[in-house]
Amino acid sequence: MTATTHGQSQLLTDSDQVATVREFVKNGIDLESDRIATASDAFWMRLRQTGTELWLDTGNIDAAGRLWTAEFSALTTNNTLLNKEVQKGIYDELIVEASNLLGGLEPQSRVIEIAFILNARHGLKLVQKFGGMVSVELHTDMAHDTERTVAHARRFHDICPSHFVIKVPLTPAGLIATRRLRDEGIPVNFTLGFSARQNYLATAFAGPSYVNVFLGRLNAYVADNNLGDGRLVGEKATLASQRVVKELSQGRAAPTRQIAASLRAGEQVLALAGVDVHTIPTAVAEAAWEGQEEQIESKLDCDYEVELAANVSSGGAHIEKLWEVAGAERELADSCNADLPASGEELVSRAHDAGVGDLFPRLDDSDLARIADDGKIPKHEVWSEQVRDGRLAVDTLLNLAGLAAFATDQAALDERIRRLVE
Repeated sequence: MTATTHGQSQLLTDSDQVATVREFVKNGIDLESDRIATASDAFWMRLRQTGTELWLDTGNIDAAGRLWTAEFSALTTNNTLLNKEVQKGIYDELIVEASNLLGGLEPQSRVIEIAFILNARHGLKLVQKFGGMVSVELHTDMAHDTERTVAHARRFHDICPSHFVIKVPLTPAGLIATRRLRDEGIPVNFTLGFSARQNYLATAFAGPSYVNVFLGRLNAYVADNNLGDGRLVGEKATLASQRVVKELSQGRAAPTRQIAASLRAGEQVLALAGVDVHTIPTAVAEAAWEGQEEQIESKLDCDYEVELAANVSSGGAHIEKLWEVAGAERELADSCNADLPASGEELVSRAHDAGVGDLFPRLDDSDLARIADDGKIPKHEVWSEQVRDGRLAVDTLLNLAGLAAFATDQAALDERIRRLVE
């Protein structure tokens, strides 16, 4: 089995071996069979009529099946959701078979390749059952590696070009990779975004099919850190991002669309009616349906008021960066679009030179470890001085924390693979 080394693992380069893995993933899957019967639902139809596309945010086939109606068009998975499914043991036999197929790879590369197979296989099962689009996610080991991101995204696309959207995380390397994938016509769901300014840069420069605001985590950050009551922070950021993304996408043959992600409550579904896409966890979808209202109106023209604590309103936490796009950030995006950075490292340097280094802060390993230890919601007091001085920002903190959380769940999935094959 021919492979090249990138970092700590190998990249398959032999076209015959790549094809063998592709056929192994697809073996036994008939995308036209076992399709769930769908009926229409009046509540979801009213929401669709505001312009919002509805996706379920789950990898659980049974849970999705209980909610799926004709108004839903896609499902999205991630490292956390896939790990939940794999830990049930439903793919243990497949893991062993895949390991036998990949016997020529060194151990870490074999684990990463099996994780790719699991993600693709589960994605195909979701397509088979529901017939919609499915977002599939890369191994977190690739988040800072442009070449491996592009290579694996191409392979995902080759497995199911009519249904797979590839999730790429918001990192400097991810931006470079996404630009290349866009130029190849491969749809990307550019994930782990938290602000209008992050999505402005992503849309202007990389042009993915989708960008995200993980709005529930924004609300939790403000509430958990006593910066305010946490209400409507994420909603305000999402609507602001929707506006700049739409502005940039006008006239493009392949526009970027805004996703309202990390929905935490049923009322948020209605508060963001009209946003291009909602990725809705099953519990939130159930709550929205149970508390449904007859009248559903687009909220795209709303600019929600956010209640912040007195010490925050003075600007010390720079919460406004979640929904504002400054001139320097626009200039950076225009510059990158006109003169493409050759690497993620060059993009970081250009951001710092432009005075917006907090988009891509330079942190040492101890800083990153502390963010990972805090979990999905960092402790603001630890970073408040850097945030106040403009060396760091709330959106970048949450982006780094989100990637670390996904890496933790990816590690749990990888460990199950190792136990079965080593």
